[in-house]
Amino acid sequence: MSGVRTSRWTPFGSILDVDGIGVGHHQRTGSGWQTGTTVITAPNGATPGVDVRGGGPGTRETDALRPENLIQQIHAVTLTGGSAYGLAAATGVVDLLEERGLGFPIAEHVVPVVPAAVIFDVGRSGDFGHRPDSDFGRRAARSALAGRTPPSWGSVGAGTGARAGGLQGGVGTASATVEIGDHAVTVGAVAVVNANGAPVDPSSGLPWETHGLRFRRPSRAERDAVANELTAQRGPALNTTIGLIATSAALDKAECSKVATVAHDGLARAIRPAHSMTDGDTVFTLATGDVALPEHDGGPDRIVALNAVLSAAADVFSAACTHAVLAASTIGTAVAWLDLCPNTLDSC
Repeated sequence: MSGVRTSRWTPFGSILDVDGIGVGHHQRTGSGWQTGTTVITAPNGATPGVDVRGGGPGTRETDALRPENLIQQIHAVTLTGGSAYGLAAATGVVDLLEERGLGFPIAEHVVPVVPAAVIFDVGRSGDFGHRPDSDFGRRAARSALAGRTPPSWGSVGAGTGARAGGLQGGVGTASATVEIGDHAVTVGAVAVVNANGAPVDPSSGLPWETHGLRFRRPSRAERDAVANELTAQRGPALNTTIGLIATSAALDKAECSKVATVAHDGLARAIRPAHSMTDGDTVFTLATGDVALPEHDGGPDRIVALNAVLSAAADVFSAACTHAVLAASTIGTAVAWLDLCPNTLDSC
């Protein structure tokens, strides 16, 4: 397949359905490049949380998000390719936020706290030295803050060099609305799928989690082609699925971390197996605080409300993982699912 497809097709909704959240990508392909960066912004500030589950994580500033620590709000999270080298992309986001006056206030200055997580995609373009730097982060953050054009999905941004069990990976999104009393809480997800495990069932050729999409049964040749890609060996299995849950609910840091924890359940539904020693699976949370939940007094009403948000977080993260694979396009040596089963998905 020639060229690179990008898609704004979002069958499960979008993280942009959460007011105040922006998403921007920057990537490079060709001439020995196949990598990129995705930045999620909350310019009005959001309460953060995180849960790291994989055996081989690459992260930055996750300790700042622990509930007992100082920082209560942040303004951006960086998801990027480049393995440990790619953490440099977060520096560009920090620089841009400082210029915009967004960060932890120190007298007349600010110190932006920008957590980050990486996937392993180095060398997949053929050049190990081509990986995201601070300019990638700056460009992706600028796009997210501008918010003029809905972002593309699939093999863009941090998903450009991603692989998913041998298939081309990508960036996906989803959202859901939870009715809590008289209020509607929005829960959205972004997932960068670069998994060691498989995002599709090798026996059927279809995603493990279809979320109500209609598929025709793949032909035997298509199923065999998918199974072959899932078992193809293209070097060491150094992977990772990373992502973020955003919600309009008003949550504290401990609750945000719990949301990230439960979102991993959705990851494990969509990718099998998950959380291996060569995955660095990491999920962040951003709560904008636009919708108040029942009082934080340990009473049953708040527990019921929080459980509804947790359930939605798992559902939308699972859907975002599925979307990432369905929206992916073939760039390098890994073939996209849609190119192996081009007429299987009725809704695309």
